[in-house]
Amino acid sequence: MGRILAIDYGRKRVGIAVTDPMQIIANKLTTVPAHEVIKFLEDYFKQEEVERVVIGYPLQNNGQPSQSVEYINPFIKNFIKKFPDMPIEQHDERFTSNLAFRAMIDAGLKKKQRQNKATVDAVSATIILQSYMESKK
Repeated sequence: MGRILAIDYGRKRVGIAVTDPMQIIANKLTTVPAHEVIKFLEDYFKQEEVERVVIGYPLQNNGQPSQSVEYINPFIKNFIKKFPDMPIEQHDERFTSNLAFRAMIDAGLKKKQRQNKATVDAVSATIILQSYMESKK
């Protein structure tokens, strides 16, 4: 059984989270600049067995895609072209940034730490992954 990797794709930064090999626990992995994410994933896939990738896909309250998909869809196309054999799934990422802030407050992070956008992106990816895992139970 391989890991599940989640991506919170943003124009500037990409938050990445992964499960343990038994797919029990979601953990934040890192945040990388958006222009370096494909190279990062190439290297990561060489080192770790990844079973599938979950990409956060923002929907509006009515279930329709939000404006953010304008830059996420090209990333997904590029990902599929680069990794044609890697299964991917899109998972609704509504409210993950708000949940990430709440989780960081609950964890006791100081205001300065919560303002670090890279941390927010990595925590958001973790929330996307955890939500995905819970939806599959």
